[in-house]
Amino acid sequence: MATWSNINLQDSMSPLMEQLIFFNDHTLMILIMIIMIVSYMMINIMNNKFLNRYLLEGQMIELMWTIMPAITLIFIALPSMKLLYLMDEMNEPSISLKTIGHQWYWSYEMSDFKNLEFDSYMKTYEKNDQFRLLDVDNRTILPFNTQIRLMVCSMDVIHSWTIPSLAIKIDAVPGRLNQTSMIMSRPGLIFGQCSEICGTNHSFMPIVIESINMKTFMNWLKIY
Repeated sequence: MATWSNINLQDSMSPLMEQLIFFNDHTLMILIMIIMIVSYMMINIMNNKFLNRYLLEGQMIELMWTIMPAITLIFIALPSMKLLYLMDEMNEPSISLKTIGHQWYWSYEMSDFKNLEFDSYMKTYEKNDQFRLLDVDNRTILPFNTQIRLMVCSMDVIHSWTIPSLAIKIDAVPGRLNQTSMIMSRPGLIFGQCSEICGTNHSFMPIVIESINMKTFMNWLKIY
């Protein structure tokens, strides 16, 4: 969950987000090394410690500043390509969730269970223990450790169904059905919001997923 004054990424609620955080740290360390090396060379050049014969018409230095960036790109590209493949992979989903964007609320459908449908509106702030501008009247109940297929579309304008802690950001486009997959690794409340400027009340259509175990989820289906 997001916290105030937090400049880091949110804690991961899915294996994919966990890998994205690792990739962010990996890339950040490479960038810090590059900045340190370039800064060291620039300072030495300004102090006249490097003579021109080392930097001009030198085959060795030209070979180094050609090969080293290529090797650096390989260390960044390989894990990046792996994550891109994992983000598009969908392996036999157990549950299908259809999300429909409206101005300005979300509708959800679970056709796997008796055509379960409900609307999700932002809850008005009444008590101090509520999540202001983040909580909704009907939370989306889903089981964790379960492969879920998410289908997203819109009824009016372009919206964007975004949950940072699950590494999901998918556009809801009118007349088009986009899909992705997600899997939650632990129970808890997961918050998100529409991240596409869709109109006047764009910032007032939050997303809340309540991650529970499979047994509790089945009991909820019987009650609903």
